[in-house]
Amino acid sequence: MQPNRPARTDPRAAAQQARLAASLAGAVDLAAVKARSEAATRAQTAPPPSTAAPTGLPGSAVVDVTEATFQAEVLDRSFQVPVVLDLWAEWCGPCKQLSPVLERLAAEGGGSWVLAKVDVDANPALAQGLRVQGIPAVKAVWQGQLVAEFTGAIPEEQARQFVTELVAATTGGAVPGGAEDEAPEPEDPRLDAAEAALDRGDLAAAEQAYQAILDAEPGHPVAGLALRQVQLFRRAEEAGPDALAAADAAPDDVAAQNRAADFLLGTGNVELAFERLLDVVRRTSGEDRDMARKHLVELLGIVGDEDPRVGAARRALSAALF
Repeated sequence: MQPNRPARTDPRAAAQQARLAASLAGAVDLAAVKARSEAATRAQTAPPPSTAAPTGLPGSAVVDVTEATFQAEVLDRSFQVPVVLDLWAEWCGPCKQLSPVLERLAAEGGGSWVLAKVDVDANPALAQGLRVQGIPAVKAVWQGQLVAEFTGAIPEEQARQFVTELVAATTGGAVPGGAEDEAPEPEDPRLDAAEAALDRGDLAAAEQAYQAILDAEPGHPVAGLALRQVQLFRRAEEAGPDALAAADAAPDDVAAQNRAADFLLGTGNVELAFERLLDVVRRTSGEDRDMARKHLVELLGIVGDEDPRVGAARRALSAALF
């Protein structure tokens, strides 16, 4: 089985969608704008991975990861070297074929990359947050973001190629799955400024920067989606956890339900956000129903059709309406 090779039509747009998808991963939270810069800071003071450290323990080139250690051993570490997640389970026969290959390659890598092994049965929240559809699943993380992946046991030659390309990517190459003849991404200082604001957690500055791009170029392929995403996170931040209690206390207040859905989505509870608005659509009519429907459609567009939860919610919405 070949590694997945997703289409890359617009690198900036793909990266922006990946940023949101990662930030909606709940417990995993690969791209939360504030956590990302904090992880980079911690990585500067952490010792590099070493093949001398005992296999499976923190600091090793092969480490066992749990929900409790994911932040330090995957997110923080990925700001030093690429981290390859091996998602497996004891009952999985193909996992027992692939895992030893990856462990051997990690040892050969001499600390140039880290293999982080995740038992999906023991860590279901991680599996859910990473949207694992089947195992063995391999996902590469670099600087806090998912950059490449494949599912299923593959021959050692292909696995070696995967990690070789991944390590090369961290020194200026393309991530695995990218087209070798792809033209370099053009620099855009306006987007750089907006993304820098996101990385330091300044949502207001990011929103202002993306809006300025759209004011000058209304059809910009990246800024429109990015602005809607930033506005979602701002609404979620402003609503806060109190929005849930307020919405539960006033089930007929559609505006309150919309605020609660924003908070849920902005904090990674994607399915709960969708289900809250679907419930409003199912039990209301007229303007209230249309208000909830429009807000749900907006949230579905922000998350994007690449997320399987969006497809499920769209089908549920159609069933509720018709």
